[in-house]
Amino acid sequence: MSDTGPLLHHLALLRERVAALVERRSANDPTAADPLRGLYLSEDAVRRLLHPPAGEPPDPGTDLDPGPGTEGGPRSGPDRTAPEPGTAGDRLGRLAARLGLTALDQRLLLIACAPDLDRTFEPLYGYLNDDVSRRRATTGLALELCGIAAHSAAARARLHPSAPLPVLGLLNVEEPERPFLSRSLRVPDRVQAHLLGDDTPDAVLGGHVRELPATTPAPPEPGSVPARLAARLAAGPFTAYLREHRAGDGLACAATALRAAGAAALRLAPGEATPYAEVLREARLSGRALVVTPLPEEPGPLLRALAGTDLTVLLADPRPWDPRWDEGGPQPLVLDTGRQRAGDLTVWKSALDAAAPEATAGPTLDPGLDLGAAVAAYRLGGEAIHRAARAAVELASFDGVPLTAAHLRLAARQQTASGLERHARRIRPDVSWDDLVLPPEPLGHLRELSRRSRHRDLVLGQWRLSAGGGRGRGVLALFAGESGTGKTLSAEVVAADLGLDLYVVQLSSVVDKYVGETEKNLERIFAEADRTDAVLLFDEADSVFGKRSEVREAGDRYANMESAYLLQRLESFDGIALLTTNLRANIDEAFTRRLDLVVDFPFPDAAQRLALWRHSLAHVPRADGIDPGRCAREFELAGGSIRSAVVTAAYAAAERGGPVRDEDLLEGARREYRKAGRLVLDEDSPW
Repeated sequence: MSDTGPLLHHLALLRERVAALVERRSANDPTAADPLRGLYLSEDAVRRLLHPPAGEPPDPGTDLDPGPGTEGGPRSGPDRTAPEPGTAGDRLGRLAARLGLTALDQRLLLIACAPDLDRTFEPLYGYLNDDVSRRRATTGLALELCGIAAHSAAARARLHPSAPLPVLGLLNVEEPERPFLSRSLRVPDRVQAHLLGDDTPDAVLGGHVRELPATTPAPPEPGSVPARLAARLAAGPFTAYLREHRAGDGLACAATALRAAGAAALRLAPGEATPYAEVLREARLSGRALVVTPLPEEPGPLLRALAGTDLTVLLADPRPWDPRWDEGGPQPLVLDTGRQRAGDLTVWKSALDAAAPEATAGPTLDPGLDLGAAVAAYRLGGEAIHRAARAAVELASFDGVPLTAAHLRLAARQQTASGLERHARRIRPDVSWDDLVLPPEPLGHLRELSRRSRHRDLVLGQWRLSAGGGRGRGVLALFAGESGTGKTLSAEVVAADLGLDLYVVQLSSVVDKYVGETEKNLERIFAEADRTDAVLLFDEADSVFGKRSEVREAGDRYANMESAYLLQRLESFDGIALLTTNLRANIDEAFTRRLDLVVDFPFPDAAQRLALWRHSLAHVPRADGIDPGRCAREFELAGGSIRSAVVTAAYAAAERGGPVRDEDLLEGARREYRKAGRLVLDEDSPW
């Protein structure tokens, strides 16, 4: 069969269906032979439409694309797309009860919708309109069918643009240029579909509205904002503004409250061309609340579009509520969501159970997985936790292994889209505690830093050990030591232990010669870091956090203002920030007082240098009998310089095509000495 064979086959089926339909119509149509058929309706034609002949055969119903088992014939059984008996009536009654429609409103809606539900109403309406081309109900015809006089002011008011049916988006009164009684009535397609049992959202809402996921957040704590919000939801429609501390806090608060109240909701992400009328209609048809987040830069148009509605509207945004956004409009109930608690195991466990395949009771977990430690550093909302859980289960399934902490951490990091990359360089940590060669004291301080980062919500929040005064729950530490002693590597190890990305702040994108610009750049960084689960690293921090000085000229005054801003901002910071410096004495004492930890990185002694040489050579091919001990004793190098020396030796060995030898290490060490401007032994002299 040629490529056009199937198409010709379907056209032949269509021709048979058309022929059968023509034969059926002409057999019982008294106007079949009338040359003016279709241009007018005779009395006989109207009577036939109102009272079809008994025993008239139904439509043949030949399928152009037969389903399985039909073998080209008509499908047996009821039409799968036909509504159940009483569906439209039941839905209309429920819709009327929910929206407060009167009996007259319901009759008007049904009269306007009739031609879209049954095509025989089209010619009948054309006959009653005395114009066969006007096949929809007009305002005058609708009132007449309801048995109401056309001059009834109360009845005409139900079709006014400010009446419930037009305002709620259920009925359009078209052709405003015509006299009132001859204006056409049209029911939007979405309303028709809803009355017939179809709850597919309007296509124009794509990208603007989606259902709030049916997550199962933990019940709200008694007296908390979600608990009080749930109680208010049961009292009737209202509007609330939820101020977030981090993006997602408001959505998590709203989802918890809605779930506790047993209410469903739609989430709206407004944009420049959001069809607000269609959004409100969709929420009304489905009987759901609206959760709007994030708000646009200028919220006025949104608030005016949603003002005075009969729906519950929950707005969420990090900005404080500004009454000028909607001057003269009703003010919402303004609530503070509070800080999102990190590592909520109840939510994580329920999310993992929900993300498991349907055939299993839960995901297969690695026996060594400590769920609390794996997720302790992430301050994600309920929806983000469920997304992370689904992603982690899929990653584990893709790898064909049980779910591990690595899967959870990778999935959690993917949920925090960060704008920090505009101001900082991101590092995906690929190191561990085994990569650190440090004395016990600084190593112990680093592990304490990791513990503080994990448990800060518990200690500072639930145990109420925060200093108050609007202070944040951030963790701040200073790494002090000579260049190459492991400060940046230690920051990377801490970030890896927490399962977070490390962002190294680019000072070139922060410091600005114009007054006030440096503070603005720093504020952008701190604000973004507050919203992101990440570790922030200020390398060479003394250039920004340096000591204040006596004001002797205008530049000193502005430099001190910059330091004062930083002191205030660090107190309200909620994230994890690490500062490194080669000269601890250059850091202002006021900054030092606000630090949680100061970790001193000493210059390595001979034993530590030997450990560093061996660690750097661990994965490098080495000649038999190679002894890095002599390099450790003879060359006083820090860990960074030792690694550079090993890299130089490795390149020499790679070029030669053999393993690293003692002379390669010696050459690498000498080069590092020269780079530091130090005296180098004669190359021809023995060790």
